[in-house]
Amino acid sequence: MVVVISSPPCSLSPFLRQVRNSRTFVCTSIRSSSSSSSPMEEHPKRVVVCGGGVIGVCTAYFLAKKGACVTLVEKSSVACAASGKAGGFLALDWCDGGPVSALARASFDLHRSLAQELDGQQSYGYRPLNTLSVSITESPDPPSGSKSSGNSNIVPGWIDGRIRSSRTIGTFETTAQVHPHLFTRTLITKAVESYGVEVMIGKLESVEVEGGRVRSVVLEGGRVIDSDAVVLALGPWSCKLELLSSLFRVYGLKAHSIVLEPKETDAITPHALFLSYHPSQGGKPLDPEVYPRPTGEVYVCGMSAEAEVPDDPEQIAGNPESIQMLKRVARTVSSHLGEGEAQVKAEQACFLPCTDDGVPVIGEIPGIQRCYVATGHSCWGILNGPATGAAMAELVLDGHASIVDLSRFSPARFVGSKKALV
Repeated sequence: MVVVISSPPCSLSPFLRQVRNSRTFVCTSIRSSSSSSSPMEEHPKRVVVCGGGVIGVCTAYFLAKKGACVTLVEKSSVACAASGKAGGFLALDWCDGGPVSALARASFDLHRSLAQELDGQQSYGYRPLNTLSVSITESPDPPSGSKSSGNSNIVPGWIDGRIRSSRTIGTFETTAQVHPHLFTRTLITKAVESYGVEVMIGKLESVEVEGGRVRSVVLEGGRVIDSDAVVLALGPWSCKLELLSSLFRVYGLKAHSIVLEPKETDAITPHALFLSYHPSQGGKPLDPEVYPRPTGEVYVCGMSAEAEVPDDPEQIAGNPESIQMLKRVARTVSSHLGEGEAQVKAEQACFLPCTDDGVPVIGEIPGIQRCYVATGHSCWGILNGPATGAAMAELVLDGHASIVDLSRFSPARFVGSKKALV
């Protein structure tokens, strides 16, 4: 079955209707009815990108924009996992001082450029926002509508719980957001229509190597896709492919979230909240996050723990206790988000791909020419997707990346390491 997408990314209003009415996008194969891409050579390189999350989609987008003939292989549907269920928070300098600092800064700037190119404000809810750190105490009673004396003037009126303290940790210049599902879907639509990317739904079974060089990928059922290069952007499912798991470990951090739609959407201002949440029964504070979206929804996430990654992303379900805790957080933070004042639009969970050293794995796989990997971005996958995709496109087609130095992310760092799974 082939589904041809013929309309450009729509405005926020149609997208919003789509989000509110159905949060699932299904396709079997997507390809452009006509391609306006300009091949960089008479016979453009054939590249197969495996994985339809934000990393794979960004990689496919920038590869095709540079002239490659790209097939994106995805097991279920584009943005069906963490790239459709994440918060979509972007930060310019929060990774400064660490190994992903340059990657994050480059990607933050690329997000701004893409938003201009793709009308991100309308098509996927791109906007700068203020970000607050808020310490709040759970109360057995619903918020009264009056804030505690410990609150400062920086906290907007809709946050009316028992606040201990608050401070600004991000401004319109340094923090922003996207709706991750809409961002990923908008990007793949542009890649399909303007640059001829083909999206194929199928499960990757193996990567075929001949003479130390990648030759093709094999899908479940025996279908073979010949290629000049392969990019494995499998997220937490990297652990399911022996080619990768024998070299390094990627594990899944299961994170929970809920999406609420308050009755008074106009009362919710663009303030992202990073909470230190003190439960009423005592114990260690929790660190949930709250992201109002331009769609009128409010996204609340947290309650993360390492867990086994299922074979099928459609099988992922949230733990009831974690979902209930997030609902408690929501109603403690704001009377606008409590039961009766907000409709629950989604209760969900996703797996964030993490590495043992906390650093993404981006580069050519040792010993296999033209076989590349891009995974392990943890909670910063949406932020770092564009720069990772742009750098991978340069690495695959030009032999090196200029947008950011990828040497510290190389999978070669695991060669001989006991961290690898055998």
